[in-house]
Amino acid sequence: MSKKSGALIDMQFIISSISTMLVLLLLGTVVFFVLAANNLSVYVRENIAFSVLISDDMKDPDILQFRNRLNAKPYVKQTDYISKKQALQEQSEAMGTDPAEFLGYNPFTASIEVKLNAEYANSDSIAWIKDEILSEKGVIEINYPQDLLDAVNRNIRKISVVLLGLAALLTLISFALINNTIRLTIYSKRFLINTMKLVGASWAFIRRPFLVRNVWVGILAGVIADGILVAAAYALVRYEPDLLAVITPGVMLVVMGAVFLFGVVITTFCAWISINRYLRMKTNELYYN
Repeated sequence: MSKKSGALIDMQFIISSISTMLVLLLLGTVVFFVLAANNLSVYVRENIAFSVLISDDMKDPDILQFRNRLNAKPYVKQTDYISKKQALQEQSEAMGTDPAEFLGYNPFTASIEVKLNAEYANSDSIAWIKDEILSEKGVIEINYPQDLLDAVNRNIRKISVVLLGLAALLTLISFALINNTIRLTIYSKRFLINTMKLVGASWAFIRRPFLVRNVWVGILAGVIADGILVAAAYALVRYEPDLLAVITPGVMLVVMGAVFLFGVVITTFCAWISINRYLRMKTNELYYN
């Protein structure tokens, strides 16, 4: 093989790797947003709290026992106790004046702020949770932002459908782009493939170097795409540390694994299809395909 031919093969390998990497990068970005959006929806739903107002007749030991019972419930993620004094202080700071000064008494009641696990943060679950908590002795009322919760769940469903549809569409586009890149590379070798057939080489022998080459294209493209995605995620988290609640190590591991696996599988599969196409062709057909 001449130096010119070797350089051409190397250039084809580099171009194929770059083209595949760009497609994988785009696909990985969509996968990232799908998983991050799911984490964001969980984070938002688990941070919508509702207030359980407690009677003044309820003593501190009873309140503590009640709170412990709430924490033991499968639907409760977290509870925070707000005493009458703390509630007065918070409202005074918010309003800029102390209501107790002109009323002569503290108008606020003690409460327990309850945050639910994400799977229970929906209208149906909250309806029976509310009834269950209201049956407890000493509970006066339950206040929760129903409109906000409904709006969040509605928007989450819409975003999920859009992202999943985009992911499916992009997967098909990615397959087509990578397939075309590999077909063009193998197309330039169609006469070499035919010559090897004519001298008696088996299909497996002819197919092997093309498959190995494209496996390495997939590996290289996947590793580079993963590196870029991890670097971008690290930059986002470094800029805004609170994003760690959404961009978790688990999300990045799934994204990296999906990108790498898709890169290797799709390049190998497309190479298999393309090489078999030219293996089945007769010599006269090579000039027209």
